[in-house]
Amino acid sequence: MGKLSTKSASHRALMNFVDWIKPEKETDETIETQADEIRKRLSAKAVQDGLVVRSTPWSGSFAKKTGLRRHMRGKFEVEGQDVDLPFVVSPQSKEGENIHTLLDRFEQYTKESYRDTERNPTKSSIRLSFKKSKLSYDIVPMLAVVGDDKAQVLLRSDGERRLTSVQKHIDFVKKRTAASNLLDGRVKFNEGVRLVKWWRELRQSQSDVLDEVPTILIDLLCAKAFDEYSVNETYTETLSRWFGRIAHIVRERKRVDFNDFKDPSSTRSSDIWTVLDPVNPENNVVPATWTNIKLQEFAKWFEEARDGMARVIAADTADDTAAVFEELVALFGNAIKDHGEAS
Repeated sequence: MGKLSTKSASHRALMNFVDWIKPEKETDETIETQADEIRKRLSAKAVQDGLVVRSTPWSGSFAKKTGLRRHMRGKFEVEGQDVDLPFVVSPQSKEGENIHTLLDRFEQYTKESYRDTERNPTKSSIRLSFKKSKLSYDIVPMLAVVGDDKAQVLLRSDGERRLTSVQKHIDFVKKRTAASNLLDGRVKFNEGVRLVKWWRELRQSQSDVLDEVPTILIDLLCAKAFDEYSVNETYTETLSRWFGRIAHIVRERKRVDFNDFKDPSSTRSSDIWTVLDPVNPENNVVPATWTNIKLQEFAKWFEEARDGMARVIAADTADDTAAVFEELVALFGNAIKDHGEAS
C-alpha cells in the first residue's frame, strides 16, 4: 500500500468531517456553565434530602474529548450533545443505596429544579434535555467508596454493583491522545475515536441485529488498535489499519485487555468474547446479552469498513475523487459528502 499524501482527497474530507462532528468551543463553554448550575441545584436538593454528595466529577465523552455534537437517529442527522454528570453520594441507609430509590430521588430533584425541562428516566440515570441549547445531561447517581475519592460504585438496574473510576477512564483516553499529539501530522487518537463512533451510529441505524453498541467498547477497541498501530499522518490510513485490526480481533474473538492501572493477567472469563475494563478487569464490557449472531454481525461491520477503506485508498491513489467520495459516503453517510469539503 503506497503512502497517501496529507493533501489527498480522502484525508482532507475526513479531516473536515471530524471538525464538523466535534463540539464547537462555544458549546463546550455552554456545557461547563450549564453543568455547574445543574450540579449546584441538584446537590442542594440532595443535601436537603439527607444525602451526602461527595463529588460531581466530569465524566464521559465530553471529558475525554471524544464526543459528537451531531448524532445519527435512524436515517437522520440530529443536532445535540449528551453529557454525563455523575453525582457521587453516600446515602444514610442500605435501602437508600438502591438504584431505583436513588433514581426516584434524583428525578424529584430535577423536577423541582427544572420544572419546564424534559426529563426521561433511563436504567441508570435521569436525562435532562434542554431544547434551546440542544444539550442533554445524564444525571447518574453513584455510590462513594470509603477511602478512595477517585473510585465509585456504578449501580445497575439488575442490582449489580460495579466498581469503577470515571477519572481513570478519562486518563486512559487522554494518555493516548497526548501520545498522538507528540507525533507529526494532524491525526489525533481522540479524533479517530470520534470518526469510529459516528460510523458506529450509522451502522446501528442500518442493522436489524445490533441496535446499541456501548461507547466504552468502541473506546477500548480503538485504544487497542492505537496501542498496536498508533496513528498515521492521514486519517485514511489510520482508520484503514484500525478497522483491519479490530476486524481481526472481533472475528477471532481475541481477548482485549490493558495494564494501565491493574494487571489483568489473573482475570479469567468464560464469556464468548472478553474485552476487559482497564480500571476494573473484573468487568467485561461486552454486553452479556450478545450472542454468537451479534458478534458475527459486529465482526462483519469492521470487515466491511476495512474493505471500504482499502477501496478509498485505491481510489485516492488513482486520483479518482468521485470514487473516493462514493466509498466514504458508504462508510460515513451522505453527511461526509456535504461536509467533507473545506468551507
